[in-house]
Amino acid sequence: MASIDPPTIHYDRAEYIETDTGNKVSRKSVICGSQNIVLGGKTVIQTDSVVRGDLRRSGAGSSVVVAIGRYCLLGHKSVIRPPYKTYKGIFSYYPMKIGDYVHIGDNTIVEAANIGSHVRIGKNCVIGRFTIIKDCCEILDNTVIPPNSVIPSFSVYSGNPGVLVDELPECIEELFETQAKSFYHEQFLGR
Repeated sequence: MASIDPPTIHYDRAEYIETDTGNKVSRKSVICGSQNIVLGGKTVIQTDSVVRGDLRRSGAGSSVVVAIGRYCLLGHKSVIRPPYKTYKGIFSYYPMKIGDYVHIGDNTIVEAANIGSHVRIGKNCVIGRFTIIKDCCEILDNTVIPPNSVIPSFSVYSGNPGVLVDELPECIEELFETQAKSFYHEQFLGR
């Protein structure tokens, strides 16, 4: 009988920069405007990921452009960039907040305004500008969420454009949290 768990792959310590709070950032990722990015702790940014903290509103205002919570995973080749719009003829970027225990899959582009905690976004997804994803949601692989969408808690979205296809049980918060911690501890601490 075949196991459904993927094989354990231990990371190459030389490839990652580790911060005091346990964040692991691949040296092969692109982090622009790092002074405008806040990582909550034990977050993993994998190879070829791009986080655009340099895209910020000009003039006075908040300096945090991208805030990412604890135990988050940004998959290979994922792109995180703040949402933008033109208002009264002025082009501006707006801050992005990502909660705790969020998994963003490989090759996924995120321009959301807010992603709650305990969220899983699959591979090859596009999350449109100013989207709000509430807590405890799942976006399946290859899904496109249109700009300005609001994804309600405990929902599963799929398709292009993304539509509600299922609901998650209330225990999903604990499951996503356990999986995020397990991934971090197994891959990066060898436990």
